[in-house]
Amino acid sequence: MIALAAPFVAMLGVAAVCRAIGLSRATWYRLHAPVVAGSGPTPEPPPRRSPRRLSEAEEQRVLDVLHEPRFADQAPAEVYAALLDEGRYLGSIRTLYRVLHRHKEVRERRALTMRPTYQRPELLATRPNQLWSWDITKLRGAGKWTYYYLYVILDVFSRYVVGWMIAQRESAALAEEFIEETCRRQGIERGQLTLHADRGSSMTSRTVAQKLCDLGVEKTHSRPHVSDDNPYSEAQFKTLKYRPDFPDRFGSLEDARGFCGPFFDWYNHEHHHAGLALLTPADVHHGRTGERLAARDVVLAAAYAEHPERFVRGRPRAPRAPTAAWINPPKTSSAGTQDGPPSCAPKEPAGCGGATPAQEQTAQ
Repeated sequence: MIALAAPFVAMLGVAAVCRAIGLSRATWYRLHAPVVAGSGPTPEPPPRRSPRRLSEAEEQRVLDVLHEPRFADQAPAEVYAALLDEGRYLGSIRTLYRVLHRHKEVRERRALTMRPTYQRPELLATRPNQLWSWDITKLRGAGKWTYYYLYVILDVFSRYVVGWMIAQRESAALAEEFIEETCRRQGIERGQLTLHADRGSSMTSRTVAQKLCDLGVEKTHSRPHVSDDNPYSEAQFKTLKYRPDFPDRFGSLEDARGFCGPFFDWYNHEHHHAGLALLTPADVHHGRTGERLAARDVVLAAAYAEHPERFVRGRPRAPRAPTAAWINPPKTSSAGTQDGPPSCAPKEPAGCGGATPAQEQTAQ
């Protein structure tokens, strides 16, 4: 359209042609401006200096006054008022602040809280009894503000509940005995196991940290206020509390133990876990994965031989169980390589809990 309108400019003028084709004259002139060889974009003009700004000599005089011993520890407002009382005016309070800021002499003088940087835990399990995750959840009792505390240790690779306990309170001493008994039942050796938990008071207590050191067990913790650093224990608690027969309240400590005993037996030996190719945690934990998958392949092969037309993708095969389980797998770079080797969160002990009555503990 612009090229067709160009011959009419000499007869009608630029304004009339632009009105006819609906184009602004500025656009017309910009499109028809001569191109100078080697010319680049027009450089931006330097910022215009405000006529109200202090000259360099005046700014230096302000700095010299602010650096005087009597004003060195005074706020600009105090200096401003003192100079007015002496019959002197160097600039407004904001001007004094602006001069100090321009020379990097203004900073935050309050003691600000410096939050520590917590490393993202990256933990890998390739076999049972290599990485455990543990947590504590509340079970509501019969009365208001009455709770029972369920301690659960879960094997991350097999999802097998290796130990559980219900007590009337959350205690570091109880947790210490519970972890020690579970390690003894599973035959854990020094340097074999990593135990991961969140940052609850019992998990970070000095009592538990010392016991894990005595047992030769590595400990890691979730980052503060991060909800997905301990996902396996949280998922197991959800399975527990979303069961159709899970009660709203438990009448007593024995009632809670009576419910959790059959539940964990079902969870370990009957529950077909979606994260384990629908195998039970006991099958994976005790090394029966190959046997179970071979049996399933036989059943699927027979079904395929009887009705091959029903399997549009060919001979079926049972899903394979994963060979590794991660807590926070390493992030991959754009080239598809991992950013670094697995690492653990910093380990620091905290305060300890109280004494432990033996009658409160029951391990399965």
